[in-house]
Amino acid sequence: MQNNIYPSPLEKTSKHGIIKNVNISKKRRTIISNEDRTQGKGKDKPLINEKIRAKEVRLIDAEGNNVGVVPTSKALAMAEEAELDLVVISANQAPPVAKILNYGKYRYELEKKAKEAKKKQHTVDIKEVKVRYKIDTHDYEVRLKNIRKFISQGNKVKLVVMLRGREMQHSNLAVDLANRFIADLANDPIVVEKKPMIEGRNVTSWFAPQS
Repeated sequence: MQNNIYPSPLEKTSKHGIIKNVNISKKRRTIISNEDRTQGKGKDKPLINEKIRAKEVRLIDAEGNNVGVVPTSKALAMAEEAELDLVVISANQAPPVAKILNYGKYRYELEKKAKEAKKKQHTVDIKEVKVRYKIDTHDYEVRLKNIRKFISQGNKVKLVVMLRGREMQHSNLAVDLANRFIADLANDPIVVEKKPMIEGRNVTSWFAPQS
């Protein structure tokens, strides 16, 4: 009798060691992949169905009711009866908290929330505004406008009043100019993180958005 030269997909996967366990019931067929072939992958994925090794779980049913602590085998049976999945949603408790739900939908919602959170994240940049203490009125107004714009974008601003050569003798005028900026921004949603101070040949002051 000749061997079957057209093996089934199940025979193929079984031959290569991919199938670890096959659970066949009237309602659902669950295949668990061999995790040994994909080490390092899926570490952050929640435990689901037969991958749950705890003997008991604190169960939340498909309607959101707290069933209490039940054997994991019973929770799996309830999930299978509802044609849903048993997913551990809090593994740090003893026993772990598991919920009966649609895992595909649950994973989609988690990924959606993660994307929305990433969009809301803002990288704070430090914008530097340089001026001379002899600045004219027009340039002063332009720099003041720039500070307001940068702060409104959620960035921090480093104000630098530059001093060159003999101008160091008039550092008090540079400090006065920095304080003028602070006074004109007093009614804006701005926090003065660092008051004017001499750093080398410059007078600097730091501004940040109000939290």
